[in-house]
Amino acid sequence: MNTALITFYKKYGYNQNIFYQDLIAGLTVGIVALPLSIAIAIASGASPDKGIITAVIGGFFISFFGGSKFQIGGPTGAFIVVVYSVISKHGYDGLLLATFLASFILFFCGLFKLGKLIEHVPHSVIMGFTSGISIILFTSQVKDFLGINLDQLPADFYHRWFIYFHNLNLIKASSIVIGVLTLAIILLQRKYFKKLPGFLIALGICTLVVYFFNLPVDTIGGKYPNMDIAFEAPSIPAWSTDKLIHVIPSAFTIAFLAGIESLLCAVMADKMTGKKHDPNQELVAQGISNFASSIFAGMPVTGALARTATNIDAGAKSPVAGIVQSFFILFFGFIAFDLIKFIPLASLAAVLFMVAYNMSEIKGFVLALNNSKSEFFVSIVTFLLTIFYSILIAVVVGLVLYFLLLKLKK
Repeated sequence: MNTALITFYKKYGYNQNIFYQDLIAGLTVGIVALPLSIAIAIASGASPDKGIITAVIGGFFISFFGGSKFQIGGPTGAFIVVVYSVISKHGYDGLLLATFLASFILFFCGLFKLGKLIEHVPHSVIMGFTSGISIILFTSQVKDFLGINLDQLPADFYHRWFIYFHNLNLIKASSIVIGVLTLAIILLQRKYFKKLPGFLIALGICTLVVYFFNLPVDTIGGKYPNMDIAFEAPSIPAWSTDKLIHVIPSAFTIAFLAGIESLLCAVMADKMTGKKHDPNQELVAQGISNFASSIFAGMPVTGALARTATNIDAGAKSPVAGIVQSFFILFFGFIAFDLIKFIPLASLAAVLFMVAYNMSEIKGFVLALNNSKSEFFVSIVTFLLTIFYSILIAVVVGLVLYFLLLKLKK
């Protein structure tokens, strides 16, 4: 047995039971991550296979090198606007070059220990943005849960709900039945069979129900019928002096977004598990992951809030879950897409409803209201800004408010 493996065993007290839990968590996250990665790629202006490539590479390298035991890496919704903008202005080659440059920025930020700055983010701000993300996640899955078949939906919270309410006539009763059945199975498992993998059991049962009863429910295969995947040989992104100069601002934007989202995601994981991450190592891992993604023609990589929460909720115990997850995505993408194409989107939506609920901070808001009105105010403002604007604006405003109120107290 090599030294690295011995160190790993000692560090995590690893055993067969833990590996089983990591295996189940990795499989669960892989099933959830695959359609999300494809959807994010399409929304970003890239082809579906780019989302899978990014999820595989990001999932592996962020888990292998990262400073958090539970962080899941890959393409995320927070990058959609940025990636779409870069591709529109500079083409996909320009995105690869910007991501390549961003990887070095992230790596050196970690090397010079700038990740420690995130430790100054107060709990009230974290609570606000985490709850905001849970609402955004819930909102994003309503369409599939109700079976509303709309391709073009606005990204912002308010207009998305506006579209939902004006298309209630498109609701499919069969989708709601499958979604509710999925939720019921998960809740029953959590109450009576806590050691069993509830998400997997629910997805498996509901997939069989849809298949054998031939129910008119949207599935992964129905939504992405012509998906194909092929890894290109690794190569440095094409560049010229002129192109390099033009993509530098985009590189800094990608680096900033990847850094802040991954560190906030790691903080969220700490809060959900009671563990502690290494922020500087996390930035180093982000640098390595984005470097690998760019040379394999993938998109920007960062910590994925919803997938990390799913990983924790599915029972992950170590970084092995994230590594396993990347191999499952690779396996599904190349070999087993026919096996998962029957998974109903309503069931995936139900799984993510549970994840969103577990991410929410209802009890935290009640405690803050009773203990500190100023912290409650900061949390509410951060929460609302996360929903209606962006995580970045929410965090910045939340921090400013917190420190202003702190000074006023003195």
